[in-house]
Amino acid sequence: MLIFIVLGMSLGRQSCIPDRVPKAHGNLEGLVSLPVAAASQGSLIFFRENKIMFCTLNTHKADMDKLLGAQIGLEDFIFAHIKGQRKEVEVLKTDDVLGLTITDNGTGCAFIKRIKEGSLMDQTKMICVGDHIETINGKNVSNCRHYEVAKMLKDLEKGQMFKLELIEPMKAFEKLEPRSKGGTLPEAKISRGRETLRLRTKGPATVEEMPSEVEEKAIKKVDELLETYMGIRDIELAATMVEAGRDKKNPDEFAVALDETLGDFAFPDEFVFDVWGAIGDAKQGRLE
Repeated sequence: MLIFIVLGMSLGRQSCIPDRVPKAHGNLEGLVSLPVAAASQGSLIFFRENKIMFCTLNTHKADMDKLLGAQIGLEDFIFAHIKGQRKEVEVLKTDDVLGLTITDNGTGCAFIKRIKEGSLMDQTKMICVGDHIETINGKNVSNCRHYEVAKMLKDLEKGQMFKLELIEPMKAFEKLEPRSKGGTLPEAKISRGRETLRLRTKGPATVEEMPSEVEEKAIKKVDELLETYMGIRDIELAATMVEAGRDKKNPDEFAVALDETLGDFAFPDEFVFDVWGAIGDAKQGRLE
């Protein structure tokens, strides 16, 4: 049984989850009858879909390694992080690279997933992991995908000031520890072979088996390549790319499959070749 927890809310009213709940990279569909718990009094509450920035699994913290992705274990807790305080910051772009990794929830909320240590943005202490980027130099980017926001930031002129309007996630449960994975179930059942909810950007959620160990390694590597080439992390996108290469025999077939499923991204040839190589390395056992 899944439990859905909304952080930072204190209303004592009853409701259910809306038809779509934003996750790390798309919409969580088909989960319209899950129990919902409020962070303050354990009550059930009303909330608007566009107030949710992102969701984490089994921790109330804005832990970017625990973002809700394409699979959910049937014993997991889902924590929804909602929009909190707004803030503005002006930054002088002194380096071509800002040091930000951007992702989004698929419903118009691009947010900061990582800040590179020692980078320009790392020195700007008002900017934090989990912050939603609402505007860039006054231009509203709330309906833009993560790769579009990353490109806008990259295209900012070096040597010029720019202004960001950000929304930080509301904080709650600060003194609680993440849910333990120990429980009463054996570790093998939690980490391998359990049924999960497979979430897709299009179509309903379905109950499936966890990806194989080989596929998990390939997905992780492709996600890292997305950050290297595009400045984004998107585990669902990485999983979709690995799926596209599952039965392909060469990089040309793989490139055609990517164009058919993800043509809007217009991936560069070098990136596609490296992704194909990562899938091959995973199949040959060369990835750790």
